[in-house]
Amino acid sequence: MARFLLRRCLLTLPVLFFVSLIVFTLIALVPGDPARIMLGEEASPEALQALRREMGLDQPVVVRYLRWLEHIGRGDFGRSLRDRRPVLETLLQKLPVTLELAAASLLVAWAIAIPAGILAAWRQRTVVDYAATTVALAGISIPNFWLGIMLIYLLAVNLRWLPPSGYVEPWVDLGRNLRLMVMPSIVLGTGLAALVMRVLRSSMLEVLGADYVRTARAKGLGERLVVGRHALRNALIPVVTIMGLQLGGLLGGAVITETIFAVPGIGRLVVEAILTRDYPMVQGAVLFVALGVVVTNLLVDLGYAWLDPRIRYEAGP
Repeated sequence: MARFLLRRCLLTLPVLFFVSLIVFTLIALVPGDPARIMLGEEASPEALQALRREMGLDQPVVVRYLRWLEHIGRGDFGRSLRDRRPVLETLLQKLPVTLELAAASLLVAWAIAIPAGILAAWRQRTVVDYAATTVALAGISIPNFWLGIMLIYLLAVNLRWLPPSGYVEPWVDLGRNLRLMVMPSIVLGTGLAALVMRVLRSSMLEVLGADYVRTARAKGLGERLVVGRHALRNALIPVVTIMGLQLGGLLGGAVITETIFAVPGIGRLVVEAILTRDYPMVQGAVLFVALGVVVTNLLVDLGYAWLDPRIRYEAGP
């Protein structure tokens, strides 16, 4: 396991390098002058030239990339063009909001998908199975923006059960924080639950037909014990993969959901940075998200070993 961890950590370096290269190249190709964005349209040519020289924009693209990469290695993601704050400081400030939303969405997904997937596989080709499958297809098909708007209209405007949008830190007002997180977590969680339910159902059907499950039943174990203890744990392996990939996407920022519900997370930050052409913020946010995805995939691989002790990560010959 130690060798596996070391190998995976070393593999993250080329992954992050290529991500940084792609991000920097794409941003460099975007039309627009960061110096003019900072100083405004009325700035004199001399002021613009001085700022470009200060920011290194008068250097070739390769030189600018190497300098940016050197600063990234020191933990310096640059400064925002809008407010001149350090990019990393802003990202770390927004990260807890996105993590809270991602965790709440995963809880909603697990609460819906695990029971539905088990029941659909256990009661295969029954009304329960068909109903769960239909709901899962609907959950996958419904766009997040439509579901979010409908929830706001129903729960906030008509019934007035929940506030429509916004965010309050949990240490300021925990009750309002939880109420504000309900609708965005439902929007993200239901779509994820539909996918997880379909994967869990297929995996459970495969596991329930395995020899060791038939042996457990032949020994006289109850059906609930067979399903819950012997089948579910092995059936969760592909589910962990799906959840890990989706968590990486959530860390990247649920852009549409955060925008609809005015949640000040990383997704909304990226949208605002793109609209204002805040290139350092966009570059830093994408690289920051890529690191989160890599770490999430590493945790998923470790989860395999916990779910199935037969899995051993050993270096190849």
